[in-house]
Amino acid sequence: MGEDQMRKAANDINRCVACGVCALQCPRGAISICKGCYAVVDIATCVGCGLCAGACPTGSMSIQDTLTPLRDIQEERTEDAAR
Repeated sequence: MGEDQMRKAANDINRCVACGVCALQCPRGAISICKGCYAVVDIATCVGCGLCAGACPTGSMSIQDTLTPLRDIQEERTEDAAR
């Protein structure tokens, strides 16, 4: 993985059921449940450990190597879900 790449958690809010399992597993407290609808990752706090993805019962949480700032990805997904 190059210096420009980061490993961070990302959530597919279309599959997320807001069960909170990922938030309970996160050792950094980087995940919260938004409006009781889906999990949101604070990418500034996330260290990409993968515990959330391993615990997610729906498979909506994953760890991704990315060059794109995940904040931009999550904002797009949140906007899409609000439509």
